[in-house]
Amino acid sequence: MHNNSGAASAIVLSERELEIVNLIADGLTNQQIADRLEIKKRTVDNHISNILHKTKTDNRVSLVRWALVWGKVCLDNVNCCLLPTKEAGIQ
Repeated sequence: MHNNSGAASAIVLSERELEIVNLIADGLTNQQIADRLEIKKRTVDNHISNILHKTKTDNRVSLVRWALVWGKVCLDNVNCCLLPTKEAGIQ
C-alpha cells in the first residue's frame, strides 16, 4: 500500500463502492457480495478493481487496512463513528 499523508482526503468513493468495501471488510467473497447486492459478480469485480486503483491498494487486505485507517469501515465496534455525509457537504 502506498502511504501519502492527506491522500485519502482526495479519494472519493461512491456510495456503492463504500458499500462494497464494507462487505469486503465483513469477509464476503465477490460472489457473496454480488448475491447480497443482487448484481452480477463481474460488476463486483469491476467495482473492486476501481476501488483498488482509487485507493492505491494492491489487494483486499490492504484495502481493508486503508479503510480502517481512514474511517471508512467499522469492524466489531472498533473504529466506529458517525461519518459525515455528502448532505453535510463533506465527502
